Amino acid sequence: MAISTNFWIWIAALLTLAIYSFLYKDNPFYKFAEYLLVGISIGYGISIYWHNTIITKVYNPLVYDKNFLVLIPLLLGLLMFSRFFKNVSYLSRIPIAFVVGAGTGLSVPSSFEFLFKQIYATMPLKLDIGSLIIVVGVISTLVYFFFSLEHKGFVGKVSKVGITFIMVAFGAAFGYTIMARVSLFIGRIQFLLSDWLGIIK
Repeated sequence: MAISTNFWIWIAALLTLAIYSFLYKDNPFYKFAEYLLVGISIGYGISIYWHNTIITKVYNPLVYDKNFLVLIPLLLGLLMFSRFFKNVSYLSRIPIAFVVGAGTGLSVPSSFEFLFKQIYATMPLKLDIGSLIIVVGVISTLVYFFFSLEHKGFVGKVSKVGITFIMVAFGAAFGYTIMARVSLFIGRIQFLLSDWLGIIK
């Protein structure tokens, strides 16, 4: 039997209120909603990993395609569980070393590509106020993080300009984060007042 939409609206509204009850103090309603969120997220994540990894990349290639090379990454993955057994826990170093090595090898080219893009973006293609601000901001910020020279005299003045650019960047990032959180809060309030209580349309 299908459950009505109103039932799920009530569930969502009560869980929303349970989460916001933490604004008063820590309480059992908040803990219940928190544990429910964590449990559902982990359960959903495990089901996704099971289907996308075990079934799609291990079971299907072995059973239907007869691709026995899949046994190599499967063995490496199973060796990760040796961490739970003290006598053979050293075996987990093999897949960890493989993951770290492969990850490092794959990230180095992309890191250089990102670096070159940043250098290209910093170079002014035309002389205007925007390009000048970018160049001054990059150079002064790099000088601030250059600790081999004492920040006195000209170097100290340039590093202070770098601090200003860093604070502007941090302030913009913080403001963007607050704006996103406020937007989420407004969305939940609209849900409670519109979908749940029907006060606003």
